Amino acid sequence: MHEMALCESILDVMETEAKTQSYSRVKRVRLEIGALSGVEISALRFGFDAVTRGSIADGATLDIDEKPGEAWCFDCDKPVKVNARFDPCPSCGGYRLQVTDGEEMRIKELEVG
Repeated sequence: MHEMALCESILDVMETEAKTQSYSRVKRVRLEIGALSGVEISALRFGFDAVTRGSIADGATLDIDEKPGEAWCFDCDKPVKVNARFDPCPSCGGYRLQVTDGEEMRIKELEVG
């Protein structure tokens, strides 16, 4: 489950920022996760609770903004929304798509104390 490794990386970022920004507690974390990122959100939530236990983010609220996937369809020559990799174009049914957005996961906001 790579979600545990992602949670450990998120905690590393929070701990590093705590040293440079001088805070001792994280109350809320807001993430943005793309639909095409390959992240299983329920596993990430579980992992976040497990990884942050006893840390500066113990008990922190995890808010997740899901970002839709976007691709360029070479067949109909326009941008389209996609829900999963290898889905056909919702407009023309073609499969010649280049993903342009929705693969990322990023920390958008931390509420600290």
